[in-house]
Amino acid sequence: MAALACLMDDMGYEVKGSDLPTHFFPEDELRRRGIEILDFDESNIQDGMTVIIGNAFLEDFPEVKAARSNPTCTCMRYHECVGQFIRRFRTIAAAGSHGKTTTTGMLASMMSHIEPTGWLIGDGSGHVTKDSVYFCLEADEFRRHFLPYYPEYAIITNVDLDHVDYFKDEEDYRSAYEEFAGNVAKGLIIYGEDEQARMLKLPQDVPHYWYGEREEDDIRAVNIQETSDHMTYTVLFQGKEYGTFTFPFVGHHLLLNSLACIGVGILEGLDPKLMEEGLAAFHGVKRRFVVKNEGENVFIDDYAHHPTEVAVTLDAAKKRYPDRKLTAVLKPHRASRVKYFAEQFASAMSSADSIYLMEFGAVDDKQDGTDIDISYLLERTPGAKFLPEDETGVELLASEAPCVYVFMSSKDIYTMEEALSERLKETN
Repeated sequence: MAALACLMDDMGYEVKGSDLPTHFFPEDELRRRGIEILDFDESNIQDGMTVIIGNAFLEDFPEVKAARSNPTCTCMRYHECVGQFIRRFRTIAAAGSHGKTTTTGMLASMMSHIEPTGWLIGDGSGHVTKDSVYFCLEADEFRRHFLPYYPEYAIITNVDLDHVDYFKDEEDYRSAYEEFAGNVAKGLIIYGEDEQARMLKLPQDVPHYWYGEREEDDIRAVNIQETSDHMTYTVLFQGKEYGTFTFPFVGHHLLLNSLACIGVGILEGLDPKLMEEGLAAFHGVKRRFVVKNEGENVFIDDYAHHPTEVAVTLDAAKKRYPDRKLTAVLKPHRASRVKYFAEQFASAMSSADSIYLMEFGAVDDKQDGTDIDISYLLERTPGAKFLPEDETGVELLASEAPCVYVFMSSKDIYTMEEALSERLKETN
């Protein structure tokens, strides 16, 4: 929603919105732009407004009811508004259970190096100019909300079951991606090593290309060299050498994300050198493996909130800091996700030297009626400790120093990171 507000601001609209008084990282750009953020109140809804409703809010939320009942207001859900907005551009979408935010950021970096490009990314980043040719869009499968999007190209990074409060099973989850695939005009680029993706029933009239490292992949990375500060690999397209690329990235997931972006460039006939320069200029997205070094300690902030993402994040941390103690801190989101994936979460965190779990804290954590608290996951995660969100919790984390702290959540875990940082500075 913050990213969409930025887009509307770029287009010259008067924009304001409402939220909880708690600080959330996407609001920083809104405040920089002077976009007003109000506390929740039905009186915020006034005659003649166009009201965009965020996905976290159900129809019985007071401001939603006030907007829906006002005949002078035009009301749209977030995804409905985005679907209308992107029709004016050549849109490239990144979908998938994991990696879509980073992949969209990479796409935006690459395409901006070639043509005026807008973007809408789930880290709160949104930008567009009136002369934008391309538009890079993060397409979220949450409650099938990517179905109003009709991109020219789409990347599918994986089809790993999520949002179990809504999707019945893996087949139901795949069906959403199958329907979305039918919206794509020119080409689908899909991760070939994902078993669920390989089971997709893809539309016959949309060309599709698999990317990965296996012989059967159409867009393939070979001769891979990964170090602690860069990677190099050669790309084969349908068996023929296309080019060799070097990037200042660390983490195998970033190799795969960049490979998917190169796939888009191949299909668009872009200059490989410009693609490499554009991707090399990518400096990450907010809250995706953001690293800060402070004395003897390292702080890594990541949006990981699914067990697959947790495992990838901790693996990347271990590769980057192979000889350091690793402390994992997780604040889950959605009780249904925790209950369904409890064993997978426990397994994903087992590589850490110390594990701390925080209580749920979001307005939509228990919307589906799943009534558990963090003790459910604590009981199933060997060695895990409860981390209270107060000074006691800060002291517990400080006792682990010196180490690499990995903070993981889709919610406001960064407040604990900031408090810990201040506490450790006091002792140094």
